Amino acid sequence: MFERYTEKARRVIFFARYEASQYGSPYIETEHLLLGLLREDRSLAKRFLGESSVEPGIRTEIEGQITQRERFSTAVEVPLTEECKKVLKLAGEEADRLGHRHIGTEHVLVALIRVEGSLAAKLLRKRGLKPGAIREQLAKTPHSVSVRTSTEPSRGAIATLDSFLAGLKWLSSEELISFFAKNAEFIDASGKRWNREEIWKRFEALFAPYAKKNATYVVEDKVAETRELFVAVVLWKNALLASEQRAWMHRMSVVLLAGADAWEIVLVQVTPIQPS
Repeated sequence: MFERYTEKARRVIFFARYEASQYGSPYIETEHLLLGLLREDRSLAKRFLGESSVEPGIRTEIEGQITQRERFSTAVEVPLTEECKKVLKLAGEEADRLGHRHIGTEHVLVALIRVEGSLAAKLLRKRGLKPGAIREQLAKTPHSVSVRTSTEPSRGAIATLDSFLAGLKWLSSEELISFFAKNAEFIDASGKRWNREEIWKRFEALFAPYAKKNATYVVEDKVAETRELFVAVVLWKNALLASEQRAWMHRMSVVLLAGADAWEIVLVQVTPIQPS
């Protein structure tokens, strides 16, 4: 579903899930998408809302109009409301309308405004934003959103890796499989190889140890950093299942390659280690 989304747009959805969990919402609402957008892309807020620090004011307004419940773990699956699903569909339409190959944060912004009656749309329209005006500005701006474009060669790769690792806590297989290249492989802790199709079918079982509430990770080392290749070693602690008898930690090597427009995971290899 998210293959066309830029890294920034993907992180908007990740942050929206986080916002929903912090407010104890059983669903991801449009206001959570809006907060995720403002958290992720301050430059977009400054461009169309006139200031990059508009998020606190909008958050206050949202909190005054919603029912806040007890926070819950980000590991809990939180579904999108029908309004949010509509936003994601309209974001794709906006990208197509402008002839853009990828769906970015700017397309999500226009889509949020278009879902009339939603809280996010009301807050944005209240601030004078209109879809037509934003489209005009976007049409005048050369569209170049390659996640590889950066003064730091591996910045896009790091963002991809961070999004993937964080996503293991609360994202579904449908969303996470898009991080993997078509020829990707996963080598599990027992040494068994899985191709992309097999990863897709067995995703929850393969990555269950890393979705545990108390599982934590740290990027231990960056083995290679170029414009085309990025290799990192991630150390996982408490990545254990109840069925496992030994108190292992896992060392996960992740290899990413730069595609035409995005970094993709081509290999994940897990090595179990015995804590010293």
